[in-house]
Amino acid sequence: MNHVTTEPGAPGGAAPDARRTRLVEIVVPVHNEERVLAASVRRLHAYLSGTFPYPFRITIADNASTDATWWVAGTLAAELPGVRAVRLEAKGRGRALRHVWSGSDADVVAYMDVDLSTDLDAFLPLVAPLISGHSDLAIGSRLTRGAAVVRGPRRELISRCYNLLLRTALAARFTDAQCGFKAVRTEIAQVLLPEVRDEEWFFDTELLLLAERSGLRIHEVPVDWVDDPDSRVDVVRTALDDLRGMARVARQGLRGGAGSGAPVRARLPRGMGRQLPAFAVIGAVSTAAQLVLFVLLRTVLGPLAANAVSLVVTTVFNTAANRRFTFGVTGSRGALRHQVEGGLAFLLGLALSTGGLALLHVLAPGASRAVEVAALVAANGLATLVRFLLMRAWIFHPRRIGGTR
Repeated sequence: MNHVTTEPGAPGGAAPDARRTRLVEIVVPVHNEERVLAASVRRLHAYLSGTFPYPFRITIADNASTDATWWVAGTLAAELPGVRAVRLEAKGRGRALRHVWSGSDADVVAYMDVDLSTDLDAFLPLVAPLISGHSDLAIGSRLTRGAAVVRGPRRELISRCYNLLLRTALAARFTDAQCGFKAVRTEIAQVLLPEVRDEEWFFDTELLLLAERSGLRIHEVPVDWVDDPDSRVDVVRTALDDLRGMARVARQGLRGGAGSGAPVRARLPRGMGRQLPAFAVIGAVSTAAQLVLFVLLRTVLGPLAANAVSLVVTTVFNTAANRRFTFGVTGSRGALRHQVEGGLAFLLGLALSTGGLALLHVLAPGASRAVEVAALVAANGLATLVRFLLMRAWIFHPRRIGGTR
């Protein structure tokens, strides 16, 4: 892979004195962004030059653009002090961040999306705890108290479901893995990066999971964020890639392999290390499908009826998929019994989710559709855990399926 660099001048900002020697490098990853790049970088540079109390460097990381992005980046690097441009011949936001952060001589490295959707006033609160040594990583969060977000319901729903899956399936404690506004102490980044395998959109999540499992301190900053209506991110493809990444990280953690942060102290029951990741992926797909059906049915049915119908449809798929891929049962023998027993597990899920929705409407009459969906996801998370235990210990127990493989 070729890396072509337009070298910068001295770091931007006011001339540092003895108290202000900490260099912060901000990476702006871009791919075919010729239309917005110049305005965004000039805005960022002007803001940092006028308000930021530390020396800074802005690095435009062009990953394999095919338009005039690289030419615009070179022009900006020649024009603005403290701006440089780096070109990679392969796509991938994670790949661009890895390349720049790995070789950085700054004290803190950060990145932000080129559309500058996040209010720049949050940048100093983001990096200050890293400069002071209070924290190791910092993330902007659109999902924590104090954040102000303007975006469409589709992206809001996908983001909340994704972060809920991280918390329920991988025990993540951070609130927003996907916000394009993050920073990390360089020495920490350069230790963690060799363990991060993803080169694209899951890069952020994997880095945060690795840091959390390593006992590092993650600081969260509520941000004001306005969705870019011209965003060209393929949401469906990115979501599928993220689910695959979650399954891979879950397998690594269960095996105590790279990226697990520490060896697993307790030995898992036989077969569970293989079953859990498959069950998690199937559960994520089922949950997403059920949410889509719920939202569609909710236009013609009440919340309880829409929930019940969407659960019936997706439970049949869930039981069949887990039968084949999680527990390795093939053939038609026992299939009907497994569906009936899976239906009993479905009744538990129905009771939990219906009870959750009923309680919601008692406590908050007239709750919005988004609040209904959030309550549904939380109830399904608990039902999913119980369903796995029932499938493993009862429906697909080895003694009961010995003749059905």
